[in-house]
Amino acid sequence: MTFNYFSKTALLLGAAAILAACSDNSKSAADTKQAVSDVTNAVKTKKIETPYQMISYEAAGQTDEDHLYLEEVLGDKALGQVKDWNTRSLDVLKADPRYQTFYEDALAILQSKDKIPYVSYRNDEVHNFWQDETHVRGVWRKSTLESYLSDNTDWETVLDFDKLAKDEGKNWVYKGNNCLGPDYEMCIVNLSDGGKDAVVRREFNTRTKRFVEGGFVTPESKGTMDWVDKDTMIVGVDFGDGTMTDSGYPREARLWKRGTDLSEAALLGKGEQTDVGYWGGTFELSDGRREIVVSRSVDFYNSEVFHFPRKADGSVDEMRKFPIPMKASLGSEFKGQVLLSLNEDWRGFKSGDLVSFAFDDFDDDGEIKDIHLVYSPDEKSSLNGYGATKSKVLLSISRDVKSAAYTFDWDGKKWSSEKLDFPANGTVSIGATNDKEDVAFVSTESFLTPDTLWTYNTSTGKKAKAKSLPDWFDASNMVSEQFFSTSADGTKVPYFIVRSKSTIMDGTNPTLLYGYGGFEISLNPSYSATRGKLWLENGGVYVLANIRGGGEYGPNWHQAGLKTQRQRIYDDFISVAEDLIAKKVTSPAHLGIEGGSNGGLLTGVMTTQRPDLFNAAIIAVPLLDMQRFHKLLAGASWMGEYGNPDDPVEGKFLRSISPYHNLDPKGDYPEVFLITSTKDDRVHPGHARKFAKRMEDQGHDFFYYENIDGGHSAAANLKETANRLALQHVYLMRKLKDGE
Repeated sequence: MTFNYFSKTALLLGAAAILAACSDNSKSAADTKQAVSDVTNAVKTKKIETPYQMISYEAAGQTDEDHLYLEEVLGDKALGQVKDWNTRSLDVLKADPRYQTFYEDALAILQSKDKIPYVSYRNDEVHNFWQDETHVRGVWRKSTLESYLSDNTDWETVLDFDKLAKDEGKNWVYKGNNCLGPDYEMCIVNLSDGGKDAVVRREFNTRTKRFVEGGFVTPESKGTMDWVDKDTMIVGVDFGDGTMTDSGYPREARLWKRGTDLSEAALLGKGEQTDVGYWGGTFELSDGRREIVVSRSVDFYNSEVFHFPRKADGSVDEMRKFPIPMKASLGSEFKGQVLLSLNEDWRGFKSGDLVSFAFDDFDDDGEIKDIHLVYSPDEKSSLNGYGATKSKVLLSISRDVKSAAYTFDWDGKKWSSEKLDFPANGTVSIGATNDKEDVAFVSTESFLTPDTLWTYNTSTGKKAKAKSLPDWFDASNMVSEQFFSTSADGTKVPYFIVRSKSTIMDGTNPTLLYGYGGFEISLNPSYSATRGKLWLENGGVYVLANIRGGGEYGPNWHQAGLKTQRQRIYDDFISVAEDLIAKKVTSPAHLGIEGGSNGGLLTGVMTTQRPDLFNAAIIAVPLLDMQRFHKLLAGASWMGEYGNPDDPVEGKFLRSISPYHNLDPKGDYPEVFLITSTKDDRVHPGHARKFAKRMEDQGHDFFYYENIDGGHSAAANLKETANRLALQHVYLMRKLKDGE
């Protein structure tokens, strides 16, 4: 199945943007507890409408417009300011004797040849993208499955991106490929200049290992491109005026024939200017048919899906709409059944259910007669993800944020399931699957147990350990525990603590609290070698908060914090912080917070709402100006999550939580660390820049680092990632351990 429908996760969350954060305050735990009690009582007696009386402040003689020059990404004045902040911050952080040790430890891990080479499985070959000391930008390589499972894999290079960048004089960052089955010889390779989301798409032959002369090539653009057949692509990119939405994504899907100019591609369908995007792709059925399917994303969570049947001569027939709910995601096809995950109730099924229907049933007359239940979670469970193989569908299912793997099968009338024997009390993830193969890859991990990659044959039931990470840090004296805090409205909020077994609960432990809380993205127990080496081994405590807005308990957990209900997310995070302080795990002077992207908004809000709880905060690739986010880059696409700043009700609420607008010259804030990237074309660097400038105008201290290269992940290569991690951990140690 290669239907490239709209990916919420890919648009906001960069895997490398999981950064670090902390916060400090001079108030004692007793003062904090009393303040919390006072506010809680006020809420209960309805003396105030929310737990926080928000202040909207503009510095004397200064307005928001005075900072607009900082939205000019490459403007001389803006970059001059950025370079000044960078210099001031790096001079301090890099002068710390711990910086070099942190950098070398992080780089050794990132460049290690002991990392697991995660693979996709295609036509009896495994394919892998690899980065290390000699392949800083990375190399696409392949091997046989037999060789891969051996101790010494014999890798064959397909494409060397370091060499390509050098030969072409470009700062190429690899962004994946899309190959045409069943032989996977012809591929589209996505290349980003410096790590941006916008990419150049170029046709590549894996047999000759060369880009195809005169082949398919698009200019740099956000969008999609997929194979209809070897000579036809469905493509959605920037075709010129009026062809991109307000969110900066494609508004049109076109059919592009080999040998013709991109401008001659025939219009297939078109969305509205206000849509998030119009996403063309192909839906590959298990019998080999490739059906053209387009998803029109009206907003981030509501989509219409259309089928464009192909006639015998290859032309396209009149489109018809799938009669499915708008809050649903069309997934794989398995034994004639199309999988559909629901984010709203529909036809007797409930939000969070995974159901199926026959594609041929729909194809007959455009109707769906029979719907079949695949899996239905209870209030404590949720579906993490799934993948189809030739003989089974594999599901990862969580209960209280700890997951297990199951196989599901269709007998022509109903679905059956079986739980698989994988390590418990951690995270089990469905990795690479291929609906033409029985071999699937499953990974397991926990906070203190390194990743293990398994092969699982869905036909024979045979499981084998393929690869595993070494113990990058000494976890023998560490423990991970799960607790539940109580939010302002009484909701129980799960969180994990990872610490040394000898930790004394005296309130002095340097503690790092991480959260995200948005876009139905779940935060699961995971093994982080750099977190363990740089933080846990140096006496730090790590806390992961599973607050609302995420997907830990399914769509309802997410939807509880949408738009004007978003304060619940922040109340959840605050409740975890207060619980840590009440348990004397830490205290405000030693508690820090961490967040990137939407998590950067979270830590920004915490900085303005509850600075008394923290002594440091890393605010990474963040949204911070919630009055203008919809006017910057991809921001318009997120109004389904946050609301519309131009709407009277939603706009008023957004201003009440907007970190940029709620900075107060009289506020007692922790010395935050703002991190962003000049080439982030998803969340505009202007958010971090304007927040920093307002803090500077008001006389507040802060650290700032903007990477000139690197996209939303804030890093273009492994050395830059190591540098960023070293800077973060120096900052955390200075604030939370040294007590600065």
